[in-house]
Amino acid sequence: MTAAPVVKVSERDVPADRRRGGEVRVLLSPRTVGSTSGFGGTLVLDPQEYVCEHTHPYSEEFVYVVSGAVVLRIGDEEVEMAAGDAAVVPVGERHRIRNPGSGPARAVFHLGPLAPRPELGHVDLEELPAPGTGPASRVGGAR
Repeated sequence: MTAAPVVKVSERDVPADRRRGGEVRVLLSPRTVGSTSGFGGTLVLDPQEYVCEHTHPYSEEFVYVVSGAVVLRIGDEEVEMAAGDAAVVPVGERHRIRNPGSGPARAVFHLGPLAPRPELGHVDLEELPAPGTGPASRVGGAR
């Protein structure tokens, strides 16, 4: 059996996705490294930023807080998480993550297994507020 080549992906080489809030960078995925069982990356949330509520119909999501603190809401339960804490979001559960603090928060996430098609993997349940409509208007980017 021939070993597959090692593929390294650097966070600085992956553009940030801000469509759902925060700064999400998918580092390891079928597109970037040819993964077949899941994908993962990093999330940076500035103070008071959040990632909109969503669900993953085919995948569970693992979240590990690297620095700062976040509140992970799964269903109706809120879990306060600090650096060094990890949690799992069960398949199909609605969830949202926010930074309630005054400094940035950084987390690492992984989802698996993969959905049958990429467009089936993530279902948005809320949208970011329009720019200028309140304190969360800093969240996300242009659509």
